[in-house]
Amino acid sequence: MTDEIVFDRVGVWGVVTLNRPKALNALTMDMVAAFRARLAEWADDHGVSAVLVKGAGEKAFCAGGDIRWLHDEARKDPASACEFFREEYRNNAAIHHFPKPYVALIDGVVMGGGVGVSVHGDFRVAGDRTLFAMPETGIGLFPDVGGGHFMPRLGGGLGLYLALTGARAKAADCLYSGVATHYAPTDKMPALEAALTDADLSGDPGSVIGHILDTYAEDAGAPTLDDHRQAIDRHFAGKAGLDDIIEALRADDSAFAAETLDVLERMSPTSMRLTFEQMKRGAGLGFDEVMKMEFRMVRRVMEGHDFFEGVRAQIIDKDRAPQWRPAEIAGVGEADVARYFDDLGDAELVLP
Repeated sequence: MTDEIVFDRVGVWGVVTLNRPKALNALTMDMVAAFRARLAEWADDHGVSAVLVKGAGEKAFCAGGDIRWLHDEARKDPASACEFFREEYRNNAAIHHFPKPYVALIDGVVMGGGVGVSVHGDFRVAGDRTLFAMPETGIGLFPDVGGGHFMPRLGGGLGLYLALTGARAKAADCLYSGVATHYAPTDKMPALEAALTDADLSGDPGSVIGHILDTYAEDAGAPTLDDHRQAIDRHFAGKAGLDDIIEALRADDSAFAAETLDVLERMSPTSMRLTFEQMKRGAGLGFDEVMKMEFRMVRRVMEGHDFFEGVRAQIIDKDRAPQWRPAEIAGVGEADVARYFDDLGDAELVLP
């Protein structure tokens, strides 16, 4: 058993603490395997009425998967590296289907894999330190861990905007978008956690938990996303392809359009094409089918160029100057994208 993830029983609660604070609680293979195994136990344990998930330290809930390890492992053996994703996606599915209330206290950095262990649960409580993003297009990946399911369902063009740009969102924007269900000030989080774990859940646990969260919830302030919502929907909703988004932004002389174009021009062209198609397909698929689709995608990404180049530029050398291949969106054709979605045969993701 790893000490990188800690499991406690507090009354009728199963409590999960992601315990790698120096690494912003980034997920490892051992962590996601242990997480899923414990959820399976708690699902069948009549003594457990609900689950609470939190991150150790003051900076992060969970900043994602251990990207540097994945980079190094996939360099040696892409199939081996993808066993991490297989286990992670199975854990995401276990959370989505968990039969009891699931509460995540997302007060801190919550990105990538951290979104996967929070957003698919029943309740997500943002705090003053919350900073959400799915920044994968900037490292040659795509917003996985079920991003193809929850992001197209955020309404209008919001999910696609967040997915393509990797835009960051604080508490008010997390509430506005639906990433969070509640906001509570950071200094109230200990009292909120105590109120939850002390509560009588013998009746309807979900209703009791919801009432407690409502009691502690406060006004998170005005969401900045709302200032740009009309432009986001105009440029990102209902478009037939990525090129239509780019053209619409180029035809707009607003500061928002210019800034958004500047961001997109730094992202991996292949990742943006993949992400657009992922969101398009995911909008019409059930959760488990999205996870299977994303596993097909990530398996091919690990055999490509841009993920390794993105991690080199952003995390290893930190020169922020990735050399994408192809370097332009026009260089990524429909056939190039389609192969990422092809069946993997015996390597397909199988969910319990």
